[in-house]
Amino acid sequence: MDLLPFSTAYATTVATWPVSAVEVSMWCGRAEFPMAWQTVADWQGEPDVTAHLLMEGERPVAYGELWFDAEEDEVELARIIVAPEVRGRGLGRVLVRGLLGEADRSGHSDVFMRVHPDNDAALRCYRGAGFVPVGPELAEAWNAVQPVDYVWLRHQ
Repeated sequence: MDLLPFSTAYATTVATWPVSAVEVSMWCGRAEFPMAWQTVADWQGEPDVTAHLLMEGERPVAYGELWFDAEEDEVELARIIVAPEVRGRGLGRVLVRGLLGEADRSGHSDVFMRVHPDNDAALRCYRGAGFVPVGPELAEAWNAVQPVDYVWLRHQ
C-alpha cells in the first residue's frame, strides 16, 4: 500500500465511491447524488488542503484530505472514503494512519476530525486509530456553525 498525493485523473473514480445520497452526506456533507467528478476535482483548489490516495498497486482504494490551519496550529483529517468493493478490510485505518503521518510531519500541534453521528463504521475506525472525542463544550461550540451535530475527535 502506498499513500500518494491525489491526482485529479482519479476524480471520476473517487466520485463514484459513495453509493447513496446518505453516504454522500455522511462523507462530505453535500446533497448531490451521484457525485460529480468536478466536485472532487474542485476540492483540490481549496487553500490549505492536500488530498491523498491510498493505492493498492495501481488501483486507488481510499481517499482522504488534510486541512491545515496555521493560525490554530492544527490539522483536520477530512473527506475520508474507501472504495466500496474493498470496505471491511481495514483500509480506512491504513489511510488514517498514513494521513496522521503526514499531519505529524507538518509540525502542527493538534489533529482533529469530525464524523457524521450516524457513521458508526467510521467512528469505530477512527477510535481504533487513536482518536478520542473532544469535550462536550468544545464539540458544542464547533457544532454551532455546522449543519449537523458532528462527533468531533482529537488524536491522542
